Amino acid sequence: MTIVEKPRSITGGVDTHLEVHVAAAVDDVGGVLGVESFPTTEAGYAQLVAWLGSFGPIERVGVEGTGSYGAGLARHLARAEVDVVEVDRPNRQDRRLAGKSDPLDAVSAARAALSRKAKGKPKSRVGNVEAMRVLMVARRSAIDERITALNQLRHICMTADEPVRQRFDGLRPNQLTKAACALKPRKTDAVRYATLLTIRTLGQRVRALQLETRDLDAALKPLITFTAPGLLGVFGVGYETAARLLIAAGDNPERLRSEAAWARLCGVAPLPASSGKTIRHRLSRGGNRQANSALYRVMVTRISHDQRTRDYVARRLAEGKTMGEIGRILKRYIAREVYKQLPRAAL
Repeated sequence: MTIVEKPRSITGGVDTHLEVHVAAAVDDVGGVLGVESFPTTEAGYAQLVAWLGSFGPIERVGVEGTGSYGAGLARHLARAEVDVVEVDRPNRQDRRLAGKSDPLDAVSAARAALSRKAKGKPKSRVGNVEAMRVLMVARRSAIDERITALNQLRHICMTADEPVRQRFDGLRPNQLTKAACALKPRKTDAVRYATLLTIRTLGQRVRALQLETRDLDAALKPLITFTAPGLLGVFGVGYETAARLLIAAGDNPERLRSEAAWARLCGVAPLPASSGKTIRHRLSRGGNRQANSALYRVMVTRISHDQRTRDYVARRLAEGKTMGEIGRILKRYIAREVYKQLPRAAL
């Protein structure tokens, strides 16, 4: 009788860096078959896949940092139809006991993928949501820089000589920006000229950042409307909030196994915090903080403008609940409502 052995399956692990990725291959019982480094180029990615395949059929590959240094590799592996799982950084206690090096991290990533300890699906980053993410990076920095410039403008006006200070006193931000841009400083007194020139420069900067934000919004809104029109119909969800929630879900939200997984991703899954006779839950401090912030905005909007929510809060307060506990419940409910509007093939 001839015994035919099946080729052993291979699990890969990759510790990602800016210029070089370190890959490890382990067999189906976790034995290390090899460790190798590859450049972070398309050719390097192809070499990495070929190297893993030289040991046998590739079962899956665990990749650290699929949203940063490992993004390009994750896309390449997906195109090669290799199952990719996202691996968190190694446990700090394990690092303390076993030491830290790139090969050790790569082997740890491979074993985490093999044991199914790491099983999260990375974002595909190939669709409208990825376009939103990139635009939101520029929009967020433009808003932050505008606030900084506006604060500097106000401070300069407030500390200027009395005639200059009175000229800009009490103006709203848009009025202040318009008045600052209209200045035509003359080289008379050195301090006065420098002050007026600075005010005009900061005003022009604020206006430029306003126009930049407007252009980015014009590019964002059609993407959001096309990708998840139902999400904009949720009470309290605007374009910015919708963008943050969609970015958290990714272009392939089917990677979210359930509504509970979505709540955990947003950091609103209740965690038990009971002790003795006290039975209670608390908010999770983990998850995507941008998505958590978006849900908080929706909650605040509803408390301020939705009568049903205001009645609910009043009833819960009468029952002895704290606002923290009520906020946890409301954010969990909002996460459930949002989940139904995510662009999924099947809910």
